[in-house]
Amino acid sequence: MSSLVNDSHCLLNLRVKHFSKKCRKWLLAGFITFPFLPTPVLAQAAQQNDSVSIETLEQEIQHIEQAQAALQRDLQAVRQQLAVKKQGTTQALAQNQNNGAEGIISNKSAVTASTATEKTVAQKTHEELARVTPPASSMVASLPDEGHSENKASVATVATADSLSEKHPTDNNTANTVPNTLDLIMNPFQNQTDKNGMASLAGMPSDQTPSSGNHSANGSLIIADDDIAKVRQSENGEVEVFKHTDVPTEAIIARHSRDIIAMSANNGVGPHPRESAGAQISGALGDHGIFNLGPMTFVLGGFIDASGVAADRHVASGTFNFWQAMPYRNNPDYHLNNMEASARYTRLSLLVRGNISQNSTISGFVETDFGAGGATTDPYESNSYVMRLRQAYLAYDNTRYNFHVLGGQAWSLATPNRVGIIPRQESVAETIESSMLAGQTWARQWQVRLAKDWFNHRFWAALSVENPATLYDTTGFTDSDGKIVLPNGSTSTITSTGTGLTQPSPYSSELAPDVIGKLAWDPAWGHYEIVGIMHMPHDRVTAADGTGHNYSSLTGGGGGSMVLPIVPKKVELRLAGMVGKGIGRYGSVLLPDATIDAEGRPVPIWSLQATAGIMGHVTPRIDLYGYYGIQEAGRAYFTANGIAYGYGNPLYDNSGCSKELSSACVGSTKRVSEATIGGWWRFLKGHYGTVQAGVQLAYSTREGWQGVGGSPTTHMSEFFFSLRYLPFQ
Repeated sequence: MSSLVNDSHCLLNLRVKHFSKKCRKWLLAGFITFPFLPTPVLAQAAQQNDSVSIETLEQEIQHIEQAQAALQRDLQAVRQQLAVKKQGTTQALAQNQNNGAEGIISNKSAVTASTATEKTVAQKTHEELARVTPPASSMVASLPDEGHSENKASVATVATADSLSEKHPTDNNTANTVPNTLDLIMNPFQNQTDKNGMASLAGMPSDQTPSSGNHSANGSLIIADDDIAKVRQSENGEVEVFKHTDVPTEAIIARHSRDIIAMSANNGVGPHPRESAGAQISGALGDHGIFNLGPMTFVLGGFIDASGVAADRHVASGTFNFWQAMPYRNNPDYHLNNMEASARYTRLSLLVRGNISQNSTISGFVETDFGAGGATTDPYESNSYVMRLRQAYLAYDNTRYNFHVLGGQAWSLATPNRVGIIPRQESVAETIESSMLAGQTWARQWQVRLAKDWFNHRFWAALSVENPATLYDTTGFTDSDGKIVLPNGSTSTITSTGTGLTQPSPYSSELAPDVIGKLAWDPAWGHYEIVGIMHMPHDRVTAADGTGHNYSSLTGGGGGSMVLPIVPKKVELRLAGMVGKGIGRYGSVLLPDATIDAEGRPVPIWSLQATAGIMGHVTPRIDLYGYYGIQEAGRAYFTANGIAYGYGNPLYDNSGCSKELSSACVGSTKRVSEATIGGWWRFLKGHYGTVQAGVQLAYSTREGWQGVGGSPTTHMSEFFFSLRYLPFQ
């Protein structure tokens, strides 16, 4: 039994005829005697491995059980082969006795027939394995390497498929078979375990074509140790072998193979680690809550969240940081501490997916939480927070022509990604605070997005039209529900109060949707992208005589992001930024997009937002992070009749910003910055799901524009905590 456990490479190869005779004996002996091993033997083995973690032992048990099931099937195949050989040998002996020397020829024929029967039995065995295993086209192999370096070069089973002997004849004219696709068997109990998101395959040939003759006697490909490779059939029927940086790997949004929506290149970063907070924020799904109704697959996601914050300033926004409300010293809230906790960010999500054809899928995704506050919200007794919509969209993906369509409410295309341009793979800070990080570029809004990828999913381009909105600053003006009184007596209408179910929120007047374009590149190391935004603020000015005129302004900005895998799958550096005019709302701080001039025309405000951070997956259960973010807004102002208007006017009175209860403090925000560190610990994980805890320390600073009396500054320290139960992961 010890030899069976030690020879882990034998357990991982699910084809008996690949084994040596010695290996077969140990496997069969171990398989037969394992259930009858006495308890002292097992206890002794456990004592010898007391340094191994419980999770590792559970994984080993799973591997052994899988190997046992495979060996049972292969044992049956061997018995069938043996029966065939005996029958063939008996017939050959009978022929030999009757025909003398002619019997030798008949015996050769019988052996040839037996060999063909072996291939038939092996093919049937493979088909039986494929019947209970999801298709390779929708799976990614994941071999365990947690604490087991020898497993990193393990063998992922390769089964031969349709014969291509007419394309690849051998020297002895014996038909050779190569697989149309490489059946990589995914372990559903593992994640982020291999180095590059693909299985390590033994025996890959040095060249990338299967026609080089690097096949075993039974047609299996010979793949060298530690090489990363995948074989698939191209559109013209040719068999393609991808190695190293050319390996296309499915982007698994949920670990289950049926939640694959697109393909992505192996960039050393890969999709979000399954249970990471980044995946949860983006909308990760589970691998437990999966069921089928007819041809449709339903995948559940979400978590129960109990989070809170303790701060040295009283900002009544919970774990959603509203930095512009950080009080200056003139506000008594500056001198008050605050503690608030709730379960309002508990999240529920559902993916519904169906296959249109072998190369195209349609899917729908919806995600909600309880982060909204209604008119009946009671923070003193019932804490009746309202369910709100986070995401709701449909997506069509075609992996033959590599184009993708998305329509509905989703993360804006301006939000950085970590692999390709794929929904639910956004690169956002893994913080507990629901506003994520000062300077983080993001929005969740209606959009119609078209995306296309080339060069084995390494280069991506996307164009999106998205719901527009303009945040106006009207400091100095008389504002009556979006009707702004101008110095010349005219009125500028910039927003209208919502009606019906949308009241009382103001909705800005907009001429056209925001247009966002993005290019993304995934080389062998890292993810890189550039993005641009076009925005058109729009309003109407009505003169005192009853005549009016519409004004519009064309504005926008651009930026980019990158994710650098300093240590692939372990430590990554993230950099992102955007600069432009009229794009303040795309940053977490929600600085203004525009103000208006003396004539009532929209005036876009210059804006900058940037983040830098490092994320470390210390162990499969512990994540640590550190981030710094910054967001700035420029000035746009004028003075008429001795009165100051606009944003950041230097004539604004800031003389009372340090005197408690003084109203002489305009304090237009110039800059907000945040430095934060934190971590997550998944301390329970099993068939029941995952339970994790997180803590975060944050220090934020708000600086105001210079005015009469100086430029005010304030700061805030916060301690965030969270306990989450993810039943579907």
